[in-house]
Amino acid sequence: MKIEQYQFGEIVVNSKTYTSDIIIYPDRVESNWWRKEGHKLQVVDMVDVLEFHPEVIIIGTGASDMMSVDSEVKESARVKSIELIILPTNVAVKKFNERLHQKKKPVGCFHLTC
Repeated sequence: MKIEQYQFGEIVVNSKTYTSDIIIYPDRVESNWWRKEGHKLQVVDMVDVLEFHPEVIIIGTGASDMMSVDSEVKESARVKSIELIILPTNVAVKKFNERLHQKKKPVGCFHLTC
């Protein structure tokens, strides 16, 4: 599930273009990902990801880093021994691909705009 390109409002994963926020699992892409409170990521928005129990979760907080990550998300990842990386989306995309190259199986949660 390599990310081939990202630009504001658009991401290309395995030759398929997405124009809404996505979650990338090792075996699939969940498109049209939306949060209960758009620019605030909460545990309720991450239940499936946390239950999947990946080694690492990479969160892209938008082109301008506008999406905040609630402390409960950070604590939930810590309790489950899941590495959590939170970066603006353009940097998070690079980190996601680096982790793939390192034979890690990250889950990526990407806000594509703001």
